[in-house]
Amino acid sequence: HRKKQMDDLGAMNYSLTLLEQEECESVCARFLIDDFTTVPASQLTQMRREGLLDEENRPRLMREKHVQYLRKGLAGLSGGFVALDASRPWLVYWIIHALDLLEALDEDDDIKRRCISTLKACKSSGAFGGGPRQLAHLAPTYAATLALCCIGSNEAFEAIDRPALYAFLLSMKDASNGFRMHDDGEVDVRGTYTAIAVAALTNVLTPELVEGVAEYAASCQTYEGGFGGEPGVEAHGGYGFCAIATLCILDACHLVDLDALDAWVARRQTNIEGGYQGRANKLVDACYSFWQGGTAQLSAHARRGDPHHVEAPQGVRWRPGTTSASIPAATPIQEIVDPVKLQRYILLCAQVFPDGGLRDKPGKGRDYYHTCYALSGLSASQHPDCTAPATVSGSPANLLPRTHPAFNCRPEKVSRMLDHFSGLPDL
Repeated sequence: HRKKQMDDLGAMNYSLTLLEQEECESVCARFLIDDFTTVPASQLTQMRREGLLDEENRPRLMREKHVQYLRKGLAGLSGGFVALDASRPWLVYWIIHALDLLEALDEDDDIKRRCISTLKACKSSGAFGGGPRQLAHLAPTYAATLALCCIGSNEAFEAIDRPALYAFLLSMKDASNGFRMHDDGEVDVRGTYTAIAVAALTNVLTPELVEGVAEYAASCQTYEGGFGGEPGVEAHGGYGFCAIATLCILDACHLVDLDALDAWVARRQTNIEGGYQGRANKLVDACYSFWQGGTAQLSAHARRGDPHHVEAPQGVRWRPGTTSASIPAATPIQEIVDPVKLQRYILLCAQVFPDGGLRDKPGKGRDYYHTCYALSGLSASQHPDCTAPATVSGSPANLLPRTHPAFNCRPEKVSRMLDHFSGLPDL
């Protein structure tokens, strides 16, 4: 059957990839309505009542529904989540950060205390594992560190054993100057970024740890302009973010071709849907609203030498904002990508109506991962340029606070964590 299907597609000069793309465009186009006055009155009333439209029929972020969905996830998860048992710090971070962007976190101290307790139970060898008594791993270590950053209390910061964490980070460094994800694990730019981001936030970004790391990250840029997970492989949006964020933290973006990166990111924004694909010839996916959108934002910040108004306090090893003279001047980010088209995709295609939560694309289910990164991408697209007013599509009430493009936590939370760890002795 599949052979006949492929033969038929070939006879029509179609590929399965092209057919899936056209089907995706057709489905998304039904959601991307320009004039809601053409919608039947009963449906329009329901869309207003459930919060998808405001009183002027402008697309609206369903904050209340998303907050309910996220808090329910912190109260307990069903047996269907057993496959994510090794991702407990990730679940905490996805939910906590999404609540923080929706400005619904600081009001609930009980949620914070329970999250800290869960993360402490995941500690392993100075770092964090995916769950209690699980192997120390850079990915959940990064997620746990960001979750603690979002919580932002002294109790949260004290959950980090800084000397033991630093020893773990050093033990993960490979001879290539990239980082392994775990003991005897794979070496790639994802592991490299998570190690460098954690080290920057906890003020252990020592010369020994960073030696050769920027060169490793730069070596992952491909002929396409994006970055692969390791040298010589296909460019991918997630790895591109990891590479450019690493280079921004290390103030080494002069090592790569930012013009080629911008062009690659621009090509990943889909024409009909307005969202991003992760790689060439792939379907749109709301999570890349941040992975690709954040990459474009980081490229612009690197050219300005302004990693989002977060100046590290005295004593912190990461000192942002020292642009190399060899980096070309910034191009307005609106000339690279279209923030309004992206926001429309998130609001109209990614929001799950009427229950709340966000998804990959129409036809997919909601989940905490896509809720976190769609909201992060929405924030990044609303604040593409820290020197200009916010760009907000739909209802003005859709405006979210900024998220730090290199760490994906609110900038004031990043500042608080840096202040805390700058006061500790050097290792």
